[in-house]
Order: sequence, then C-alpha cells, then structure tokens
Amino acid sequence: MTESSTPRPKALIVLSSARVLPLSEPAGHPGIPTGFFLVELAAVMAQFESDHDFILATPDGRLPQLDVNGLALNFQAGGNLGLATARTTMQSGVERFSPEKLRERNPDLLKRRETELALAHRLLGRILVSEPLPRTDAEATSVREEVVTGFEASPQREYLSIQQLIERHRDPASGFSLADLAFVHMPGGHAPMVDFHDNPWMGELLHTLREADVPISLICHAPVALTSARYRVDGDGKVTTDLDHAFKGARITTVPKYGEKAMLGFQYPKVPGERTRLTYYVDVALKEAGYDVNLSLNPSAVKVIWDADHSLLTGNGPQAVDEQAARLAEIVRGRSRSSLSRTR
Repeated sequence: MTESSTPRPKALIVLSSARVLPLSEPAGHPGIPTGFFLVELAAVMAQFESDHDFILATPDGRLPQLDVNGLALNFQAGGNLGLATARTTMQSGVERFSPEKLRERNPDLLKRRETELALAHRLLGRILVSEPLPRTDAEATSVREEVVTGFEASPQREYLSIQQLIERHRDPASGFSLADLAFVHMPGGHAPMVDFHDNPWMGELLHTLREADVPISLICHAPVALTSARYRVDGDGKVTTDLDHAFKGARITTVPKYGEKAMLGFQYPKVPGERTRLTYYVDVALKEAGYDVNLSLNPSAVKVIWDADHSLLTGNGPQAVDEQAARLAEIVRGRSRSSLSRTR
C-alpha cells in the first residue's frame, strides 16, 4: 500500500449547538444569543489539518452557532490576551478609534482572525453566527454581516449528534469506532453551559473515550461537559447515574467565577442598566461535581493541565489555546510513535 492511499487518522470535534444562554438575573430575561468561540477551535484544527481528517458533531446534531463576541480582536492574541485587551480597550474607548482604524493598528490580530475564518469556511462549512449584543465589541459587530455571508457561501458539512456517534460505535457493521480516534477537542464560549452540562449522552461519550484512552481536550467553558460524567447510557437507551464515576477527582482547569463576574460587570454578557448573572458558574459546578479544579489568579494568564490518568487536557480560555494545541500535538504524536514502535 502506498503512503498516499493510507487512511488518515481521524479526530472528533464536538461543538455546542446552543443558540441562547439563560440568565438568572435580570429576572424573567429570555436569555442572550450565544455560541462557540472560533479562536478556541481554529488553533487545534490548524495544528492537525495537514495530516488528520475531522468528524464534526454537536450534542443534538444541529448546526453549531459561532459567537460573534469571540471575533473581537483582543481574543486573537493568544497568551498576550491581557495586554491586547488593555490596548484595544484604550484604542476603542479613550482614543475613540473607528473599527477601521482599530484593524489598521492591530494587523497581527486581524491576520489571525482572517486566517481562522478561512479555516472555518473550509472545515466547518455553513454554520450560524450569533446576533450581536448591546455590549458586543463594536469592531466585531462591524464585520458580522461579512462573516455571515462567508459562512452562507460555504459548503454544508455533516454534523452528527452524540447519540449517533455512540450508536455507530456500537454497531459492528458501521466500521466506525471511537477507539480509533486520535483525539477529541471541544471549544468553549458560553454555549457549552447549555448543552454540554448534565447531558447523559455526553457522559456516555466521555466514558467511552476514556476507556479507549483517547485524549480529550476541553477549553474555557467546555470542561463543563465533565458534569455529565455521572451518567452512562446503555444499549437500550437506559440512563444510569454513578456519582463515584471514573472521572471523579480529575485535575482540570477552566474559566474562573471571578473572571466571569468581571465580564458580567462591563462586557458583552451584561444587560445594560441591569445586574446580570448566569444560572451557574462552571468552576463552581465542577468543584461540586468532585473535580480538582485549578485556577489562575489572573483570569487572562495561560493555564493548561494534562491529567494523563484520565486522558484529559484542559485549558482556561482563549489565551491558552496555542499552548493547548501544541500540548495536544505532543500527546497525539507521542502516542503515534509509541504505537508504531510496538508494531515493528
């Protein structure tokens, strides 16, 4: 068999398909538009695009929705998120830069966003884009129509539901096994708080992956998926609960409550003129579920944790994605080399 005819390894990308994020305050609020953060996905897909194929999924099989808030230029700064946020806040606020001038003064951030949007058109296909909120960054709002047009012109890709993934894995005739995956990555944004949380099929997926020793990569809000690990779903669709499951006690990181509350105070999740609160905080929910949650004192500092005992890689936000993508590549390629050496 020639090298060109050898099947490429496959990786699974699980995106939220949530459209609305509920709020506990203001009382009676219908919720805010939400989605996943592209920057927390694109760096991983770019790292593996040349030698892996991607399987796309959402919890329910619906198309995912990109959060336009995640396209703000400061989020494209990787480990320099804190400095970039301070700079662009000063430029757009005190210095009153127009969106055009903000882009002109931040060419590296603009180039990264354009590159990642091109990757998304190529690999994610025709997906949705959230509506802007009153506190959405003005520069990000100014490009939304162009972004929507770009995705509408992209080809349609197949998005499986998690239930479909499990059923295909269990079907001997399908030829598909989750155990054959090189890795799984799930990006954040607030959307995973809606459909990754307390989801039995997500729990079954996580356990099946861990049992096959497939690396699981979760970033920012996506580690909330681990609250679903209390569940298993059998072949008849029966759901059982085990509070002492195999993931319990795993060492992880995520977005901290104090970082969330700062955003709720002045940035895009805030409802203007109203005290704004989420229905829960991811780090609190994970601690209550029995995880060893490690946070950075500075919400913009990079933190990435690999828990080898649980095949679990977690990062604390968009600032961590470059380090997380590089660490995931080390893990995946290290395992590939070990596998090759065993077969010789």
